[in-house]
Amino acid sequence: MSKHRRNSAKEGKKKKKGRIVPEFTGTAMMSRDGYIFVRVEGQEEDIFVKSSKTRTALHGDTVKVAVTGFKGSGGERPTGEIIAVLKRSTKPFVGILHIVGRQAWVLMQSKNMPYDISVPVPEGGQKGMKVAAVVDGWEKGEHTPYGHVVDILGLPGENETEMHAILAEFGLPYRFEKEVVAEAESIPSEITPKDLEGRKDFRSTLTFTIDPADAKDFDDALSFKPLENGCFEVGVHIADVTWYVKPGSLIDKEAQARGTSVYLVDRTVPMLPEKLSNNLCSLRPHEDKLTFSAVFELTPEGKVQNRWFGRTVINSDYRFDYEQAQSIIEGAGDEFPADIREAILKLNGIASSLRKKRFAEGAVNFERPEMKVEVDEKGKPVAVHQKISKEANWLIEEFMLLANRNVAEHCAKTKKVFVYRVHDEPNLEKLGGLRKFAAHFGHKMGPVDNGRDIAKSLNALMAEAKETPEVQAIQLLALRSMAKACYSTDNIGHYGLAFPYYTHFTSPIRRYPDMMVHRLLARYLAHKDSGNPDLFAALCKQSSEREQIAADAERDSIKYKLVEFMEDKIGQEFDGMVSGVTEWGIYVEVDPTHIEGMVPYRTIRSDFFVFDPDRYLAYGRRTHRRIRLGDRVRIRVKGTSLEQRLLDYELVEPEMPGDEATEL
Repeated sequence: MSKHRRNSAKEGKKKKKGRIVPEFTGTAMMSRDGYIFVRVEGQEEDIFVKSSKTRTALHGDTVKVAVTGFKGSGGERPTGEIIAVLKRSTKPFVGILHIVGRQAWVLMQSKNMPYDISVPVPEGGQKGMKVAAVVDGWEKGEHTPYGHVVDILGLPGENETEMHAILAEFGLPYRFEKEVVAEAESIPSEITPKDLEGRKDFRSTLTFTIDPADAKDFDDALSFKPLENGCFEVGVHIADVTWYVKPGSLIDKEAQARGTSVYLVDRTVPMLPEKLSNNLCSLRPHEDKLTFSAVFELTPEGKVQNRWFGRTVINSDYRFDYEQAQSIIEGAGDEFPADIREAILKLNGIASSLRKKRFAEGAVNFERPEMKVEVDEKGKPVAVHQKISKEANWLIEEFMLLANRNVAEHCAKTKKVFVYRVHDEPNLEKLGGLRKFAAHFGHKMGPVDNGRDIAKSLNALMAEAKETPEVQAIQLLALRSMAKACYSTDNIGHYGLAFPYYTHFTSPIRRYPDMMVHRLLARYLAHKDSGNPDLFAALCKQSSEREQIAADAERDSIKYKLVEFMEDKIGQEFDGMVSGVTEWGIYVEVDPTHIEGMVPYRTIRSDFFVFDPDRYLAYGRRTHRRIRLGDRVRIRVKGTSLEQRLLDYELVEPEMPGDEATEL
């Protein structure tokens, strides 16, 4: 919290020894060592609370905190003490069950929980099993909090146990209640004449899906038809989930509560029961399927001449994976008929034009590597490799973007409530830090006076640094400067995509906001009244929160498997790049897997290192050696902690004469 913002964030004041102390309400983020950072909504800096001032607050609790001072080189980080615990978190903590007679404890292994939990002996629980427990309270004078076990997860170390443990930590379900499954099973599988009333029939139009090779549900399809005027009719057909899932039904309530499907490293936890996600609403080839569509008349350059939205019926001719579609784009694919090859090539040409135009209009182009963990049938990680996106991926992406932006623009013109996917402009202060950092490597960053200038400057910087060693560090800082996209009924546009109107229409199988968009679009196409603004605003907020929780769980599952992958590599050395510099140590991503671990300063024997946050570096007090974000280093794997999903590295330090140390 910078000095100029200290007063703007005050929620209340109290007197302490004759002086006024600002108070805030926020969420406690606890460390294994017992200290807390209180996250206050709308504020950039968390409030640090040392372990002796936490007053029984635990991770995830809603607390009231008083700011009593500031620390850091610029006095930018507020420090304080917890005044009261306003609400206990309902999310479970995961640990190992320990039973002595009639008393039991859950022994903590979490990086966010330093205290064991006293619990009644759970029915069916056995000593040594991994369990999930919720804290009910913590009485003054007691050494540990008390609570109860909500789930018995299984034997530690087993893949099912550990994946369920991650879901439990985030309060995510991994099974459907019997009543929800029963309601799904009761939905008729056959399409009736009544289902087809008022729908446009695309069953005779060439239609296909393109998805990952291992995809189990297909919620979008493209149709293609050349027109006599030289244009093309392109249909973006989306599974008509809301035809089957009615508002207020058990399935709808469950989907609303989940908000999204969750993609762990080895499994998908679906938002909808299997009969819907893998059967009725999956656009499988050679089956009639009900869809909600955005249909465009496009020039070969991708200019929209006409558009139409409405309910349809399709019958997909082909199910492609990305590799098959890419082979056609690259001139192969002779095993497929000429008409489908021609369709994919024409669509790729249009998509290329749309992509080029999007970046020319100010979309931000990030190409940070995305890694995939391959696991065997038992869930054991066997390989880590980079995901490669090619034209086939971009083809689908551009047509989904086209549908999403046009649906949003159409509904915005009604002046009625709508669910937008919004993305604010980047943080100017963080962009200033990026500019300084890039300048250290001789890169100049252009103007940042407005949103379009920022995008052009960022894209130019990325292009200039593309083949340099520091490119990953520059990309990382650029990403950190960006706001988080979210759902809102208040449209501020989507900065990253450079769209004034944007929504999510294309994945109702796996995202609840898309279901809301389908319902609102159907309502407005039928010229009905506006939806309830307060209801949709609340659902947008909840959906954004659920999306973030799902993303955090996915990251933790990947971290777990990456640590597991490195368990047999202790003592091995790797080259890597400094990906983070903190008060406690440096983070390093190793080649070629980009697996990140930490090198604590206390383990660097050559010098005592101090963190300089303004320059994203640490420097040695004796040698003046600098370690900067983006530096190339060599590390040795020192230790792994599956329970806390942490990797410990140590720096492999070359013999260096004193006169070769880098001077500040």
